[in-house]
Amino acid sequence: MTAYFDVYRQLMKIGVMAEIQYRVSTYFYMIGMITEPVIYLVVWSTIARSHGGSVGGYTAGQFVAYYIVWTLVRNVNIVFTPYGWEDRIRTGQFSAMLLRPMHPIHWDLAFFAGTRIMSVIMWLPLAAILVIAFRPTISPTWTQVLVFFFAIWGAYLIRSFNQWMLGLVTFWTTRVGAVFQLYITAETLLSGRLVPLSLMPHWVQVLADFLPFQWTFQFPILALIGKLTTRQLFLGLAAQLGWILGGIFLLQLVWAACLRKYSAVGN
Repeated sequence: MTAYFDVYRQLMKIGVMAEIQYRVSTYFYMIGMITEPVIYLVVWSTIARSHGGSVGGYTAGQFVAYYIVWTLVRNVNIVFTPYGWEDRIRTGQFSAMLLRPMHPIHWDLAFFAGTRIMSVIMWLPLAAILVIAFRPTISPTWTQVLVFFFAIWGAYLIRSFNQWMLGLVTFWTTRVGAVFQLYITAETLLSGRLVPLSLMPHWVQVLADFLPFQWTFQFPILALIGKLTTRQLFLGLAAQLGWILGGIFLLQLVWAACLRKYSAVGN
């Protein structure tokens, strides 16, 4: 365990330094990404005001809070993309990764966690501007803040395992783009990333209960903005833990099949 801790600490440092090195490009990327939720919050807060003050159980101020917290959750949720596996296999990078004494996923988990820490720090000024400009309705308790902290990193792990396993499709096909786009479409509709799930048709909400997507977006958001009871908060953390353990188990099964399939290539 000490060796794992040291590796994670060093890789997270590398991630932090990488974000510092490219801080300007990261800021422009974040500004571009914030455009999407700003459009959502303006549209839905306007609709809420025009419908007597609330829609789907959300007031205008709660919609603003939802999408501002959305920007934080989205920043932390950036993980290694399945597209990256195409380059890893095509250029032979994966062969070098197999020579390391530790499973390759640990590199991605630690490195991207480090980059996310810096992204959160750089997000704070942008969040302050959004709060001043749009006045969200939010007053979390310490319990909600604590649950949110674990929930946002639980979401990071779930999404990391999901996209890592999706990237492993490249062991059987040279391109993963079509499958990944289908995955992103499902995630957008079933995670609360587009709109809160309470605004979606009932059958969509039922379907979302059987998939991991809402635990990577909506649950952390609702945990902080005060839309969940204490019981729901801890049941949500338990659900996240279940998806994380399930992801670890499935990854072990898929990984073994991938290694049997792999043939080394490179430039």
